[in-house]
Amino acid sequence: MQGRQGRSLRWGLLGLVAAGSCLGLVLTVPAGQQRAPAAAATPAAPAYRAPRTKDNHPDLNGIYQAMNSANYDVAPHSSASGGLMIEAVVGALSATPPGLGIIDGSELPYLPQALAKKKENYQKRFAEDPEARCYLPGVPRFMYMPYPFQIIQGTDHIAMVSEYKSALRDIYMTNQRKAPADSWMGWSNGKWDGETLVIDTTGFNDRSWFDRAGDYHSDELHVVERITATSPYHLSYEATISDPQVYSRPWKISMPLYRRMEKNVELLEYRCVEYSEELIYGKYRKVPLK
Repeated sequence: MQGRQGRSLRWGLLGLVAAGSCLGLVLTVPAGQQRAPAAAATPAAPAYRAPRTKDNHPDLNGIYQAMNSANYDVAPHSSASGGLMIEAVVGALSATPPGLGIIDGSELPYLPQALAKKKENYQKRFAEDPEARCYLPGVPRFMYMPYPFQIIQGTDHIAMVSEYKSALRDIYMTNQRKAPADSWMGWSNGKWDGETLVIDTTGFNDRSWFDRAGDYHSDELHVVERITATSPYHLSYEATISDPQVYSRPWKISMPLYRRMEKNVELLEYRCVEYSEELIYGKYRKVPLK
């Protein structure tokens, strides 16, 4: 009798275990009978380490391009009309596409009087945007214009060349000093912080804009950029922008830059000066006598 009851009890327990397995139930095992803990999870793969140059720094050589709408507006924005007068000439080509923005936050920290100037710039953007006039793009706009650019990396000097009007950035890794004069592209001194290229740029004039939305700066602009290779095909780009004449505090932008991988990729020539002459000088054109 006891043997039959023992067998029945054992079969009952086995049935409960099987039912618990089917139903996803968890049975508690006494502490003394617990199994050894499972092996720890596989540790995360180490951060990407770029190939090295002869001086053992990350090799950033290549042609890259931003894939966003920051050149229209660095802040988050909806699509927008170019205005009836412009639309009557070029239609949807004048419209602004929507974009998530590349700034930290939702808007730039303008001082009140500077915000009024930004709004004025926006109203005049088709005539006054330096890009429309084929002027140099400034920094950081150089990095997110809709044109590829090439990084040419040396030991003492790094150059960046854009397809847009062959705009050039010189980054001095050893011959570092203050800007000798104000200029469109400023004066850039660089250094390595581990895997990251850090570029400190000052000495700007006040003529470039950050985008087609009229966001601008004064000649007190100070830009600190950080560029890090995150894969064979991507760079991480960050910049901190300071200008006490225009903004109440420093603000940041960040975005990926993508390596162009087409076969035989190269920078082509886009010298836009001839396309802006009518905009700039057309009013001085003499009307032929009848």
